[in-house]
Amino acid sequence: METNFNKKLGTRIREIRIARHIKQGELADMLNMERSNLTRIESGKQRPNDENIEKIAEILGVEIKDLFDFEHTLLSKDELIHLINNQLIILDTNKLQYIYKSVQNIQEL
Repeated sequence: METNFNKKLGTRIREIRIARHIKQGELADMLNMERSNLTRIESGKQRPNDENIEKIAEILGVEIKDLFDFEHTLLSKDELIHLINNQLIILDTNKLQYIYKSVQNIQEL
């Protein structure tokens, strides 16, 4: 059953997994679960049991409380670079050139 809490928890797990450069299938294997189950967890359709919450935190290298820090906005430099890079990959050349020029202008400030 999808709830707002489950959705936030799943999104948080996904964000941390991506920031750690761990693919969804890799995390599922480390958790000894089907990838489809992890997909349901990350999409908020299923809540992980307490044992899996502990395993997820351990594998991702965070404390359990960090999985429930839904207001977390302070990302590390590496996390920010990774997230920005994921967005840049899908852009066309014109948009990339615009972003590049914008970044150059910001550096001049």
